[in-house]
Amino acid sequence: MTEKEEMTSVTLDLLKKKMDDFAKERDWEKFHSPRNLLLALVGEVGELSEIFQWKGEVPKGLPDWKENEKLHLGEELSDVLLYLVRLSDICGIDLGQAALRKVQLNAIKYPVKKSNDE
Repeated sequence: MTEKEEMTSVTLDLLKKKMDDFAKERDWEKFHSPRNLLLALVGEVGELSEIFQWKGEVPKGLPDWKENEKLHLGEELSDVLLYLVRLSDICGIDLGQAALRKVQLNAIKYPVKKSNDE
């Protein structure tokens, strides 16, 4: 990673462009159908799940984890994010706007008063 990239704020648009460039440079666009990307995403979620599979409950911040375990977790989380960004791009969905809309819908569905009463 270049120094400029390290200082750049990471946005969904930046990741979308990086993934699009990556696929074009390798002539992989022909493989990036919504179905194929979804199946790849599910596979990556499986790999992410394996990391937690036998750990039981894990406290916030992962205080008992070794650095190499955290590094591996970051790689698998990144795989999931990158496939999700690519899938949304290929489907023509503005993921950022869709996520903001979903947060608003959840606020209506689960109002503060209702959730505090439970």
